[in-house]
Amino acid sequence: MVDRRHVLALLLLAAGTSGAQGWPRGELYAPPTGDSVAPPVAREFRAAWLATVDNIDWPSKPGLPVAQQQAELRALFDAAERVHLNAIVFQVRPSADALYRSRIEPWSYFLTGAMGRAPQPMWDPLTFAIDEAHRRGMELHAWFNPYRSRHPGDKGRAAATHVSRAAPAWHHRYGPYGWMDPGEPGVRNRTRDVILDVVRRYDVDGVHLDDYFYPYPERNRRGVEIPFPDGRSWSRYQRSGGRLSRDDWRRKNVDDLIHELYDSVKAVKPWVKVGISPFGIWRPGHPSTVSGFDAYDKLYADSRRWLNEGWVDYFTPQLYWQVTAPRQPYGDLLAWWRAENTRGRHLWPGNYTGRASAKGRTTWPVSEIFEQVQETRRQLGALSGNVHFPMNAFVHSTDRLNDRLAAGPYAEPALVPAAAWLTRGTAGSPAVSVRDRPEGIELRVQRPVPPTVRPDPREARDATRTRPVATPGPAANDPRWWVVRAAYPDGWRVQIVDATQEVVRFSVDPAGSYPGAITVSAIDRTGQESPPQVVRR
Repeated sequence: MVDRRHVLALLLLAAGTSGAQGWPRGELYAPPTGDSVAPPVAREFRAAWLATVDNIDWPSKPGLPVAQQQAELRALFDAAERVHLNAIVFQVRPSADALYRSRIEPWSYFLTGAMGRAPQPMWDPLTFAIDEAHRRGMELHAWFNPYRSRHPGDKGRAAATHVSRAAPAWHHRYGPYGWMDPGEPGVRNRTRDVILDVVRRYDVDGVHLDDYFYPYPERNRRGVEIPFPDGRSWSRYQRSGGRLSRDDWRRKNVDDLIHELYDSVKAVKPWVKVGISPFGIWRPGHPSTVSGFDAYDKLYADSRRWLNEGWVDYFTPQLYWQVTAPRQPYGDLLAWWRAENTRGRHLWPGNYTGRASAKGRTTWPVSEIFEQVQETRRQLGALSGNVHFPMNAFVHSTDRLNDRLAAGPYAEPALVPAAAWLTRGTAGSPAVSVRDRPEGIELRVQRPVPPTVRPDPREARDATRTRPVATPGPAANDPRWWVVRAAYPDGWRVQIVDATQEVVRFSVDPAGSYPGAITVSAIDRTGQESPPQVVRR
């Protein structure tokens, strides 16, 4: 349950950031420059995983009234906004189920308390989350577990449409979990179809896979590792003439999913980013200072290959160890992954922020998270980023985590770094008009007018030809955000605004001063920025 006192504190803080008559002044991000050239806004990926499996982050328990679910979700986004995060990775498929309207998989137990039961009254948490994120200038990435099909936290009966009942040959019990067999081509197709269904129907900024490929090994009561029960698909592969070893075959099964998924997403919406967050160690001994679990051997996850091949737009190895960890030093692991990033994709490591901020016992000081952010910045520079787990670390805010982040490393707002390989152009500069009001400045921002496409006169003469009318949709260079910068006597302020919003306001400051110089630029769906429009000097 979200602490009511924390929600009240967030509301009071939000109220305190507004100027006269509630008009926002924007976030202060740079000192005065004395001219109309606005300094650039920082670029950094600042994200958190919002986990729904076993109700880790949200909702606080299954089957809550819809109004309470929505209030809890808003409070999480408020916490993210308070610390200047710019992306949320929202788990929508915990275990072959859905926290959104799906025609393929059933509603999740973790949402409604019974798998397959729709919310009453009906609502769509993914649509709601996208709207809440975009309204705050944040990206929303939909997070999918590719193979897990049941979680021990799900206490109910599986729905008739769940894979365990609809396709039982694909489904296996493994320890306390249900698992789909990655060796079944139908499983790979189903996971791809589920993700593409979301990409087509929802305005997500990215799709995301976590580290669960083949399952982490389970052991029986005698401590002996339980083999994964994929004998049926393995035998079929051998009968078809397959020559790979069983381990290499398993790795190929996962590789095929990653490669096909990347290509398929790009064929549908090229600007939607594909991200993966594998276990943080590829193999022990890589680098030489690192030892530990072998995900290549045990999870059959050749994550280095996915990065080397460019089958991702961003790569988030889970570096869940301290900077000074003797066998898994954070900086050494990050440097190794950076050297492997030969395709120049975004490398945004995952951080176990919950070890420093949690409802119960913590094992790290909050300063550890600050050191990890600083080490990431030191190595990655202007394309830096971190993804924090779990989201509720920012709700508990142990040892004033939120206040210290908002006053320290995350004091200035930041834009997500651009994925330049996803487009050849940039958004056009917006059309802007400005009006002085007693309470401040009102800007009306509109999208650039697209070029008119004239019909081919040869087609007009051919009365027998029929052509389907294409439904216009967003393209990679369509604006995602307006970035509005305004110069005040005490410094430049910025608002990052959803490009569906046409009106942007800046209030007068406490001394009654209007903004001086104002510039407006567009950020397209790949993060590229248009030339700025100087609308006030």
